[in-house]
Amino acid sequence: MYPAGDVQGSQVGFYLALPTCRCAHGFPALPLIATTVAFTVTEQLREGVEAVADWIYVDNSNVFIEGQRVSAVQAGMALDIWDALNNKILDHDYRMSFGKLYTFVAGTDPEETARAMLFGSRPPVNDAIWDLAKKAGFEVVTHDRNAANKEKKIDTGIVAALTRDAYRNAGEGDVFTIVSGDSDYVPAVEQLVADGFQVDVVFWEHAARELREACSNFISLNQHLAALRP
Repeated sequence: MYPAGDVQGSQVGFYLALPTCRCAHGFPALPLIATTVAFTVTEQLREGVEAVADWIYVDNSNVFIEGQRVSAVQAGMALDIWDALNNKILDHDYRMSFGKLYTFVAGTDPEETARAMLFGSRPPVNDAIWDLAKKAGFEVVTHDRNAANKEKKIDTGIVAALTRDAYRNAGEGDVFTIVSGDSDYVPAVEQLVADGFQVDVVFWEHAARELREACSNFISLNQHLAALRP
């Protein structure tokens, strides 16, 4: 059970999984139905809502940079998200808490999470930022950017870890969560879903349309922009 992307304001809804899958908390599932529960993100954490054996894969740069873009729109620095994308407008003051992101996708009990991986790139070479992610509960994997300053190993690394865990390590009914919005994940997600796995995507609303359509559930971060700040 995850915060749903179609609930306005500070309230959080919960997506229920497809009938062939149990949701992350073992609650009864209905197809594509969103039930609204009057929890703010803070209240959700305080009430001890937690995931069960989730497998989580975070593209750090992707979720952070696109969060800066969403923040730019909300701050009035861009007309809309497409203006921010086309004109490369970012709110460079926006920061995201590793701890709050972890709790949002994994719940409050790390013992109930099978694996939570955060993929980042160098630079930054300062290990302090990755130490913060580790303290929050993430297993951190870093790769060097290529000569064109691109992060191609991040996408392939997430796909490799996701598929290996799904076919070799996961238990029946386990829920997989990708925190990224790239269309590069679509083939892997489509295959896993076709094979009966529940693969959810947590990201900003402008995630690739193909990825939103391929995954089991899409959970928007937009209304939680402020709550995810440090």
